Amino acid sequence: MTTLAHSSSAPRKSAETQMSFADALSVELQTAGVRDFTIDDTDRAAYTTDASLFRLVPQAIVFPYDESDVSRSLAIARRLGVPITSRGAGTSIAGNAIGTGIILDFSRHMNEVLSLDPEAQSAWVQAGCIHAHLQSQARPHGLRFGPDPSTHTRCTIGGMIGNNACGPRALGYGRTGDNLLALIVMLVDGTIVTLDETDASEQFPRLHELVAGQLGTIRTNLGTFSRQVSGYGLESLLPENDFDLRRAFAGTEGTWGIVLAAKMRLVEDPTHTSAVVLGYEDMVAAAHDAPLLKDFPVAACEGLDSRMLDRVIETKGAEAIPHLPEGAGWLVVELTGEDEAVLVDETKRLIRESNAVDSAVLGPQAAAEVWAIRADGAGLVSRTPDGRDAHAGWEDSAVPVEHLGDYLRELMDLLSEHGLWGIPYGHFGDGCLHMRVDFPLEDPEGPQVMHDFMVAATKLVARYGGSVSGEHGDGRARSELLRLMYRPEVLDLFKQVKELFDPQYLLNPGVIVDPDALNESLRLTQLPLREELPGTLAMAYEGESAGFASAVHRCTGIGKCRADSAAGGEVMCPSYQATRDERHSTRGRARVLQEMVSGELLDSSWQSPEVADALDLCLSCKACATECPTGTDMATYKAEVLHQSYKGRLRPIKHYSLGFLPQLARVITPLAPVVNRVSGLPGLTTVAKKMAGIDVRRAIPQFAATTFRKWWTTADRSPAEVAVEETGISTPAEVRPRTKTREVILFADSWSNHFAPRILAAAVAVLERAGVTVRVIDQTVCCGLPLISTGQLDAAKANLGATISALDATGDVPIVGVEPSCLATLKDDSLKLLADEASARVAARVQTFAQYLLSVGAELPRLDAVEALVQPHCHQTAIFGNAADKELLARTGAASTFLGGCCGLAGNFGVEEGHYETSVAVAEVALLPALREQEALRNRTPNAAGAGGAAGTGDAADDGDRTRVVLADGYSCRTQITDLSDAQGVSLPELLAWGWGLEPTR
Repeated sequence: MTTLAHSSSAPRKSAETQMSFADALSVELQTAGVRDFTIDDTDRAAYTTDASLFRLVPQAIVFPYDESDVSRSLAIARRLGVPITSRGAGTSIAGNAIGTGIILDFSRHMNEVLSLDPEAQSAWVQAGCIHAHLQSQARPHGLRFGPDPSTHTRCTIGGMIGNNACGPRALGYGRTGDNLLALIVMLVDGTIVTLDETDASEQFPRLHELVAGQLGTIRTNLGTFSRQVSGYGLESLLPENDFDLRRAFAGTEGTWGIVLAAKMRLVEDPTHTSAVVLGYEDMVAAAHDAPLLKDFPVAACEGLDSRMLDRVIETKGAEAIPHLPEGAGWLVVELTGEDEAVLVDETKRLIRESNAVDSAVLGPQAAAEVWAIRADGAGLVSRTPDGRDAHAGWEDSAVPVEHLGDYLRELMDLLSEHGLWGIPYGHFGDGCLHMRVDFPLEDPEGPQVMHDFMVAATKLVARYGGSVSGEHGDGRARSELLRLMYRPEVLDLFKQVKELFDPQYLLNPGVIVDPDALNESLRLTQLPLREELPGTLAMAYEGESAGFASAVHRCTGIGKCRADSAAGGEVMCPSYQATRDERHSTRGRARVLQEMVSGELLDSSWQSPEVADALDLCLSCKACATECPTGTDMATYKAEVLHQSYKGRLRPIKHYSLGFLPQLARVITPLAPVVNRVSGLPGLTTVAKKMAGIDVRRAIPQFAATTFRKWWTTADRSPAEVAVEETGISTPAEVRPRTKTREVILFADSWSNHFAPRILAAAVAVLERAGVTVRVIDQTVCCGLPLISTGQLDAAKANLGATISALDATGDVPIVGVEPSCLATLKDDSLKLLADEASARVAARVQTFAQYLLSVGAELPRLDAVEALVQPHCHQTAIFGNAADKELLARTGAASTFLGGCCGLAGNFGVEEGHYETSVAVAEVALLPALREQEALRNRTPNAAGAGGAAGTGDAADDGDRTRVVLADGYSCRTQITDLSDAQGVSLPELLAWGWGLEPTR
């Protein structure tokens, strides 16, 4: 297997052991000509679970290119009696997408929109097509696929068919099965059938005969309300429904056949939408009001608990929450219509007729923010306020909406009776309730506590004529409960139908028919949290009962790390976006770490080679710590693993050469002219790079002849007197500094000090012009980030501790800087590595350059002629966010485009030997295409200036009255831009200094 693609040759095994069943299966798959598969223990660990509580270790994972790979895999499964399970994005919450045999992952290769017919409003898609990809293809035609689950950014259409998924807009568009026009399915014997609107009774006469004899049973027990997803949807096979087998296949969870492709109905986007939030005193009151909506043109109605927002505020700050009406629970309602005036009237009528204590009509931006919070619901409610895990299991019950209020009231009482906790939310408009419950699964009696509650809750939901599953399917979580929901004759009918399609029980066994026990194969009981790994942990894991061991279980598997987050302005997970390999997703890495904690599939050792393999391509971008709703912090886990695995051992040379680069820079700087000249000698440089563990394709940075700190310690350091040859900045008289009334500490980070002192000098100029007295601490300090990212945490702790002490001694003055990664280290890593009062005090004072300028109301230059392509630093996006930078640029009049995704260099990551290809692939996700587009615009402009066309703005070009710049505050980001393009990056302080008439030169 290679970094960026899986070879079609035989996969490697992770250990040389005697022939195992997985080895034998590998031989079979290779002999049969299956082109892409793996039995690697790292991959098997990554696929042990989905988004559920359950854990089953597969023997092999197959990534089919087409139906021939599926057919060959299925033939092997039949011959060897091996279970076979279909999988898309692995976002199944009920355990529908895991198994002990062969996993067919359709998301890697069979993921295309095969055709789209705007006139017929339909599209043929492969099973692994991501929902968001289908939407992006339909959108230019004014069309959309109706159902949209919360996981729409990564879930696959095949998976949606398997669960008969709904999502919030099922009120307006129905379930997935309702939008299914045709299916291409491979049956267990390898036969491929096409199912469409035509009566399938002649193709399946035995099934037709079976159904004909059970019409009364089906009519009285199945299809009684829209969210009755539990069991098989045999109501679609009734005569009045024209024996519609394609619809009946929806919700069968891969137990009847393997979906290869589907023709989906598309619908027109509504002309007008209105978003209204109704506030209630609690969620039960909100649920009681939900039936009101049937009289309005509602496409979606979601229940939202105020405690979900508390979690958002905890991780992203209060500014991440739009203003909502008063209340502890809300109904978020989307109305649609073709007549805007009518829609406005209906919105007012809804507010008037509701029993809400408060209400608000949201604008488009606020509505999008609220829907995004709701989409992250499963992750936001996965922890109790005191840090305990809250689990899926009873997360998908549904009742007819007229009973929702009473059912929810009794359900909350039932939780209290069992000593459990949960936050209700979900699709209140059609009676579907989501919830995570704090089952004490780590305790010996925990699985039984879960079982007892689930049985009691099933009896409750059945009393209200409801369903244990409303859209997620039964899977391993609820199939056992069907006996409490359905009469014996219904269960027997399910069994007979299953055996018509799959007599050997090879297709996803243990689900729906002949189910596994719901407290069997639970991940947290199979993987003991309390198993101690050797050594004292270096990082503090606040709120984690078992430190590192429980922290890695934060990942619940919802798979947001697999989404194309860059398209939405986010970052997570850059290595997955580059490789499309599950092991290189945050979730995949978390699963591997969980197996390390267990010691069952992988060695229970910090030095596990499978763990090293999974973590190798982690860029430590920090995005998962805030973008993942569960707060899975892979950068911290990687640093801990590297620290523990190399403790007392010789490290790779790159750890020393790159980890201690700031310290080396202090030694080298006095010899900067000589070193810079020598670094330009090709042969010598190549040898030096190889010796240092640096990729030979990377450029050696040029050391500044005069560091910022050297300039700062000169007798006269007024920006008006700074010599051009020293820092590259001069200050015209008309923009001389104003009277200083405020004070700030400027953190002179190692990178800017040694390699880009002009940026720190520009920051001084801008700050002093704003009337701020700038202070730089006397000690030569460094945040120690390279030591953290290479896992040298003892040295990092000493280094960072000295820095924090020096900064803490400066009082309560705000601390700003120009290098986002260093500021993030002071703001975030110090709290984990030092975890003391001094680090907390310093962290509270740290601000980005933009945040500080806005906080003091600094006058800003007019940059109306500037168009800025902005590559934010990942650490800033994760720890500080980019709202201040966006607001500041908007106030200057500059037009800005903020890119999502990572630049790909990520500190030492992209410089290290073995990472170059992945680093470039990450840059290709967003950065490099945007740079090429900017270059194309420049080339189409006859009078455009080249690089440096505007002094001090890096890669700037004049387009008539427009000046284009590439804005990148991170040293890594600017380096990647220079290495991989003809552009150069400029920092925010430089841009503002230029705007005031200062002229940084290079």
